[in-house]
Amino acid sequence: MPKKGNSKLSMQLQERINAFVALGQFLGQFSCENPSEEKSLKFNDVYFDGMLQKLVTAKNHNGWFTSENLYFACKSWSEALSEENLNKWTSDYTLTETSDKTIAIIMAGNVPLVGFHDFLSVLISGNKVLAKLSSNDKILLPYLAEYLIKVEPKFADKISFTEEKLENFDAVIATGSNNTARYFDYYFGKYPHIIRKNRNSVAVLTGDETPRQLEELADDIFRYFGLGCRNVSKVFFPEEYNMDSFFNGMFSWKDIINNNKYINNYDYNKAVYLMSSFELLDNEFLLLKQDTGFSSPISVVFYETYEDLNSLKDKLTLEKENIQCVISQAGIKNEIDFGMAQTPQLWEYADGVDIFNFLLKLS
Repeated sequence: MPKKGNSKLSMQLQERINAFVALGQFLGQFSCENPSEEKSLKFNDVYFDGMLQKLVTAKNHNGWFTSENLYFACKSWSEALSEENLNKWTSDYTLTETSDKTIAIIMAGNVPLVGFHDFLSVLISGNKVLAKLSSNDKILLPYLAEYLIKVEPKFADKISFTEEKLENFDAVIATGSNNTARYFDYYFGKYPHIIRKNRNSVAVLTGDETPRQLEELADDIFRYFGLGCRNVSKVFFPEEYNMDSFFNGMFSWKDIINNNKYINNYDYNKAVYLMSSFELLDNEFLLLKQDTGFSSPISVVFYETYEDLNSLKDKLTLEKENIQCVISQAGIKNEIDFGMAQTPQLWEYADGVDIFNFLLKLS
C-alpha cells in the first residue's frame, strides 16, 4: 500500500488495484487447454465467451501464438495480478497526486501480451495509456481493457489505442529492435522516455545442475519459441562439461518439432550453418553453435565455455547492456532460478529500468 497520509489517494489506488485483481481472476480461467467458466466472477457472463473467441483469433492471426503459449501468458498474468503482489509492488513507492499524464506506449509483438506490464504500470500509477499495438499482438489487450473498464468505469477515459500517428502525450515508453530504437530516439527524444533495444538472456551452468533444473532451463529456452527477450539464447558451460546432460534436459521439449514454423527455422538454420562449415551440436530439434554473440536465431542456442567463474562474472557485467536476465545458481548478481525466465515479478523491470519511478517523476 502507499505511504500513509493521503486517504483519498489510498482509496483511488485501491480501486485500481481491485480492478486489476478482478482482471487477474478473469484471466485465470484461460490458463489451461479447457477453460472452465467461473460463474462468480464479475461480468463473466458478458466476457467469458468473447475471450475464448479472442484467443482463437489471436492464434489464427499469429502463427507463433499457439494455444499453449496463449494459455501460459494468461496463467502468468493471472498469478502476477494478485492483491498481495500488487500491494507489495506499489508499497515500495510514495505516491502523490499526479497531473494525470498521458503516456504513449509503443508495444512489441514478439510474445502474447508482451506490453501488458507497461500498460499496467501506467494505469496503476494513476496516468493515462495511449497505446500503439504491434500488428502481431493486437487482439487480446484491447479486449482485456474493455473488461477492465467494465469492472472499473473510471478507467474509461484513461485507456485509448491508436493506429495513427501518436499525438498529445507527455512521455513515451517504446520497445523495439536496435534499428527501431534509433527511430524512436529521433522522434521521441525531446520527451521523457524509456526506449528499449534488443536484449537477450543467458544461462550459466556449473555442471552441478540436477536433471530437473535442466528441464526447467529447457522451459526458459523454448517457451514462446525463444522469441522473448527473457528467453535464454546463450549458455555458458564450464570446460569439459558433459553435453549429454544438457541435451537430456532439452528432451522434455522434443514435441516442439511438430510446429511447422519452428521446424522450418531449424531446417533453414541447420542448412545455412552446414554450408558455411560451422561445427554444430544437434539433437534434431535444437542446434548448439559456439559463438560470442548473444542473439541467436530461432531453434539455435549460442554457447561458450569458461574456465574461471569469477572472470565470467566480470564479462557478464561488461555485457550487461546486451543481457536481459541471467538464469543460474552460480552466485551471479541478480541471477534468477531455472524455469523462472518467463514469469517475472511485477517489480522485475525490463532492462532494469524502474518504470514506476520514471512515471512518478513526471508528476
